[in-house]
Amino acid sequence: QVQLVESGGGLVQAGGSLRLSCAASGRSIFRVNTMDWYRQAPGKQRELVAGITSGGSTNYGDSVKGRFTISRENGNNTVYLQMNSLQPDDTAVYYCNAGIVLRETIGLNIYWGQGTQVTVSS
Repeated sequence: QVQLVESGGGLVQAGGSLRLSCAASGRSIFRVNTMDWYRQAPGKQRELVAGITSGGSTNYGDSVKGRFTISRENGNNTVYLQMNSLQPDDTAVYYCNAGIVLRETIGLNIYWGQGTQVTVSS
């Protein structure tokens, strides 16, 4: 069984910083490909915040460029999201997403974490 476990959310004032973590675990994991962060605010669609490939290539949503940084540790299948200069519009539930190849299988499987709340007060 594969799990993505997120941590690091919370309440912060505008202009502050938070660091989110997401660890993929499970004996059946052969390889973790792209790992992404999404977010969903109340009444809005889920949107891509940032993504990173296993080789370290990154991409960001326009609203977070220059403020957020995604990174990962391939050895322990963990992805991080450093969020600086947070604004009230960043308030949302943040979800980790990973494309994972399982042992003795072919094809890519998509997994989601349970989500972590980030609230930015003005």
